[in-house]
Parts: sequence; C-alpha cells; structure tokens
Amino acid sequence: MPVQHAPGDRLAMERRTIEAVPDGERHGTPRSQFTLWFGANMQITAIVDGALSVVFGADALWAIPALLIGNVLGGVVMALHSAQGPRLGVPQMISSRAQFGVYGAVLPLLLVILMYLGFAATGSVLAGQAVSEMLHIGTDAGILVFGALTAVVAVTGYRLIHLAGRIATVVGSLGLGYLLVRLFTQYDVGAHVGNKGFEAATFLLAVGLGAGWQLTFGPYVADYSRYLPRDTSTRATFWSTFAGSVVGSQWAMTLGALTAAVAGKAFLPDQVGFLGDLAGPAFLAFLIYLVIVVGKLTVNCLNAYGGFMSILTTVTAFDRRSGISAAVRAAYIVGFITVSMVIALAASDDFLTNFKNFVLLLLTVFTPWSAINLVDYYLISRERVDIPALYDPDGRYGRWNVTALTCYVVGVAVQIPFLATKLYTGAITKKLDGADISWIVALVVTSGVYWLWARRTANPPAETIHPTVTEDGERSATEPVG
Repeated sequence: MPVQHAPGDRLAMERRTIEAVPDGERHGTPRSQFTLWFGANMQITAIVDGALSVVFGADALWAIPALLIGNVLGGVVMALHSAQGPRLGVPQMISSRAQFGVYGAVLPLLLVILMYLGFAATGSVLAGQAVSEMLHIGTDAGILVFGALTAVVAVTGYRLIHLAGRIATVVGSLGLGYLLVRLFTQYDVGAHVGNKGFEAATFLLAVGLGAGWQLTFGPYVADYSRYLPRDTSTRATFWSTFAGSVVGSQWAMTLGALTAAVAGKAFLPDQVGFLGDLAGPAFLAFLIYLVIVVGKLTVNCLNAYGGFMSILTTVTAFDRRSGISAAVRAAYIVGFITVSMVIALAASDDFLTNFKNFVLLLLTVFTPWSAINLVDYYLISRERVDIPALYDPDGRYGRWNVTALTCYVVGVAVQIPFLATKLYTGAITKKLDGADISWIVALVVTSGVYWLWARRTANPPAETIHPTVTEDGERSATEPVG
C-alpha cells in the first residue's frame, strides 16, 4: 500500500538508487507519468527535431503526419517499457539484466550513457543560449548556470523531477501555444506549406525522427514509474505515459516543422533567438526564454538522473552492490553533468546536421535493445522476473546471455544496408532514393529471431520473485508474487 508523505518530503533527497523500491515507499498515480512526459517533450529540442524534417527536404504538410506516425509507433514501444516500472520497482536498465545477463547488460548500457551525454550536451547548448538572452551574459556562462540548476534538481531526485515535470507541463503548454498563435499571426503559414509533393525518402526521414525521439526514452522511462504502487494498472501506466509523451512531442514538433517552413534559413543559425524574436516585445521574449529553460531543465534532469543510474548499474554489475551513499550519488550526478557541459562548451556550430545524425544513430542501436526487452518481458517471461537474481551474476540470469547478445548484434548489423546517415548510406537505401527504414527492419528481425531462439532457452520463474527490502535498503529473503 502507498504511504502518506508530508509536504516537506517533496524536496527531500531521494534515498533509493538502483535497488528495488519497497512497497512502503511506493506512491503516486499514473497521472504523474502524463505530466512528467508531457512536460519533458514540450521543449525546444523537440521543436528542433520537428524542424529537421523540413530543413532536410520534407514539406511541412507531409512532415507533420509523418512525425505523428513516428511518435505513435515509437511511443507504443516507450510506454510498454514504462509499464514495467510498477510491476518490478527497479530501474529500466537493471531489468534488462533479465535478458542480457548481469554483465551482458553492460554492452547496451555503455551506449545508453553516451546517449544521455549527447542529449544533455545538446540540450545544454540550447538552454545556455536562452539563459544568455535572459541574463545578458555569454552563452558559455549560460551553459554553466543551466548546469548548476540541473545538478540541484537531479541530485534531489525523483520527487523534485516529477514536480519539475508538472511545472513544465503548464509552462510549456502556455509558451508553445502562444508561439503557435504568433506564428500564424506573423506569417502566412498557408503559403509555405503544400508546395511540394509527397516524397517517400523525406516522409520516412520524418517518421524516423519521430520514432527515434520516442525510442531513446526507452532505456530510462521505467525509472520514473517504479515508485508507483505495485498493483498500479499496467494499462493505466501505459496510456498515461503514451499520451503524455506523444501529445507533448507532437505539439512541439509540429511547431518546429511549421517554423522551419516559414522561416527558412533564418531559423538555422539561431533557433533560440528566432523563437525569442517570434514572441514579440522584450518582456514576452523573456518569458519564452524562461519557457525554454524550464522545459530543458526537466528533460536534462532526466538525462542526468538516467546517466547516473546507468553508470551505477554498470559499476555494480561487477561489485554486486545494490546501492550507494547519498554523497557518492551526488558525486556521480555532478560528474556526469560536468562532462556534458564540457561537451556542450565544445559543441560544433553545425548543430542541426549533427543532431539529426545523432538521433538516427541512436535509433540504430536502441531499436534492437527495445525489441529484445519487450519480447522477453511480455511474450516469453510473461511479466515474471526473479528480481533478486538481477543483482547476482551467479543467479538465474547469469553473467552473459549469449542469446540476447547475439540477437542484439544481429539487430544492429541487419540495419547496415538500410542506413541513411551522413557517414554512411546503405546499398538498399540508395535504391530507395535515400529512404531510411533501418529501424523498421531492426524491430522486425530482432523481435522474430529473439522470440524463436529465446523461447527455447529462457528460464523465467513460475511467479515474479520480489525481494524483501529492509529500512536501510538491504535485500533479504525473497517473496514470490503472482
């Protein structure tokens, strides 16, 4: 049963790290997932992601429905990961040890950490520009100020991050709604859309950008649903997460696609400055910059928190710990944020092109991981997990799972002929006029191969086994739960 918390608990530093959350500390409702993911998506990087579809050739009339298709498809996968949180009570990448093994899960984890660093750095660049405009300081100084804000919220942890999501939901809705109205009143939007016919390559690029955006949340989405009571409806968790993430991202990406359509080259060199100018008078521009900072603060806290959890999951795979002290936890998070700021300060001026290739690269490496995790959890293990064994290299899941690791490599390799990136274009992609369908191929092939192989080799428990967790966080006797 959930416990009652005093109002002061909201700002108390989180105690738990990668261990299972005890039932006595579970709280909240699925509605919290809606506000968190809506707020995390109503932000400028999602606007830029939507703008990319137009900048790289699509007409906004076709780009917007293509982005919606991608967001819906990727959102289904992302929300299925979220639904695991209340049932298991552990971080997402800890649960992936059930598929890859305690040591084997480190391979995708290293890529996850790079993903968090990349998104944190790109987000810090945009937020730093907004802080610079607000405070009339240099962009580098703005990045440092934003990094300090991120550290405070991320170190405090789960409850404050959810509060930031609720604030970002309100602020983002008002700010991005206002910008959308201003766009239509300041520009003849109708004259800038529908001027190009349908092109499969650019349409599929937009679908991939939408899907890739959603899929990159997969490795950490359950981190924010794991505190929900164990008996929380799986369906409610799924739909709350799905709706928040898809509606929020589609709103922001639609604004981005329309902005790129009407602004053309004026949007490319200074995305933050353009939105400030679009807002109008200086006071309103200041408020829009504040909206940008609040939105980026929410999602960058997710990146810093998720990055810390992934690093800790990697380290503890080899020393068998299930938690660390608050001081060490803070040091991990501050260290992660520091590295992301260093990357942001050294960021290339070719932001849009690099960001597009970054998102599509992430799509290449995370689609097979999602396929393996979801097929195993829902179709093979049927939601039955031996949670204590996730922390024991000598337990049920072992050190390495050859089946999952092989299928993961196959899932990445099978995409090579279908890739369409700046560094490499696959042979089949060239025949498809540059259309990138690599992530679809990876999803289908990885799911099929893993299901055929793992259903003969998997060893799930007859019932989910939950650890009994003491007040000091130590695991003790296990408790089978149906």
